[in-house]
Amino acid sequence: MKGNGAEDLSPGLSQPLEWKFSQVFGERAAGEEVQEVDIISAIEFDKSGDHLATGDRGGRVVLFERIDVRSHGSRKDLEKQDYPTIRHPEFRYKTEFQSHEPEFDYLKSLEIEEKINKIKWCQTANGALFLLSTNDKTIKYWKVQEKKVKKISEMNMDASKAVQNGSIASSSMTPRRCLPNGGCYEGHDSHSSNDLSFPPGGFPSLHLPVVVTCQETSLTARCRKIYAHAHDYHINSISNNSDGETFISADDLRINLWNLEISNQSFNIVDVKPANMEDLTEVITSAEFHPTHCNMLAYSSSKGSIRLIDLRQSALCDKHSKMFEEREAPGSRSFFTEIIASISDIRFAKDGRHILSRDYMTLKLWDINMESAPVATFQIHEYLRPKLCDLYENDSIFDKFDCCLSGDGLRVATGSYGNLFRVFGCIPGSNEAATLEASKNPTRRQVQTPSRPARSLSSFARVVRRGAESPGVDANGNSFDFTTKLLHLAWHPTENSIACAAMNSLYMYYA
Repeated sequence: MKGNGAEDLSPGLSQPLEWKFSQVFGERAAGEEVQEVDIISAIEFDKSGDHLATGDRGGRVVLFERIDVRSHGSRKDLEKQDYPTIRHPEFRYKTEFQSHEPEFDYLKSLEIEEKINKIKWCQTANGALFLLSTNDKTIKYWKVQEKKVKKISEMNMDASKAVQNGSIASSSMTPRRCLPNGGCYEGHDSHSSNDLSFPPGGFPSLHLPVVVTCQETSLTARCRKIYAHAHDYHINSISNNSDGETFISADDLRINLWNLEISNQSFNIVDVKPANMEDLTEVITSAEFHPTHCNMLAYSSSKGSIRLIDLRQSALCDKHSKMFEEREAPGSRSFFTEIIASISDIRFAKDGRHILSRDYMTLKLWDINMESAPVATFQIHEYLRPKLCDLYENDSIFDKFDCCLSGDGLRVATGSYGNLFRVFGCIPGSNEAATLEASKNPTRRQVQTPSRPARSLSSFARVVRRGAESPGVDANGNSFDFTTKLLHLAWHPTENSIACAAMNSLYMYYA
């Protein structure tokens, strides 16, 4: 999607993609029980797309690196050789580390889970990788780099004088004399008890390395900073600024601005907490910095609105510069209207002009120059509308699905139930809509052409709890299995490649 509008794109770019299976990590066997701590809870590509990070409910962060680019050379080399640039993307496991541990807040008698809520990559430097990870309360700044393991290959020992215990054989039987530092040497005579001078030739028993070689390398993850004690409520978002120096963290009622190098101080830039908590009508659900303007950020609410704020206006951004909200149609309100309108995730397009938002039933694409309505709306699982009562009873209606955009802005994607994810073309007039299953054999299914629903909301965010429902898939590929859900996915920043999480398994697809 270009900055001048999607209408400028040529029709040839909107041809439907044919998605193919690429890789799977952590595939489980049929009937295998998945441990709760192994379920993936966050996915993020870095800016180059050569690294991928996942976080799980056990507080672990796992890193993967791309290897097919290295094996075929750089993109410029491929073009010079007239080699086809369409490659099968291939990643491999790189390393993993324990990012967070379970904690207990004794002041509030509250258990703090180790589950990783979000991961964000930071700028690389000197070959090292940097990333932020957060659970409900604490953000950590990690540095991952290769360190060479040094080994001693040669000592100053004379092999002819070495004995089995590793000491040096001595020809004289002179008594040993102790030194103040704990060492000793063979004395010359019994009369020089106060003589602490070094003997001629030094001490033959002192072993020193002569040659040190680097034989192998190992990856190490080191926590550089810990940003804690700044949020009273659960952290739902972190986002890096384009200046490379600051980032934001958001909970239900506040957004804080941090400097990467200062962990004991943050600035509260958004505060929606009312003087009386009984007057609370909405909470913050997601927040993200603008991709290029370091003074702008957007945050969504449980009422289905998105606010754009400018940090240059005031220290506390209690007033937004723009608000994007779709008005509900008369007579369309119901008991579930406010609940399903809560936005679970927002993402800026790479051009910075468009914002993608995901509520329970739909994906919406917004143009920041038009506040009244989204430029496109995509139905995700409209077939579940008659089952909202069942979804409410088993708490599935409070599931929080991620969304993502392709690097060129031509397509959007999000997850659904039954481990399904859906890809839509967002060029005006495009009817591209594919439904695929997170498995080795993704089945391409046609879904209904996206239509524009009409509703809006005002609800509180609720904690996700797992529910149960009788599984099933209808003739159109719509899933009624609410126990399997694809909540987290990410789009490669420069290529048509998607990584998505189904329980503890990481599936990757390309087109």
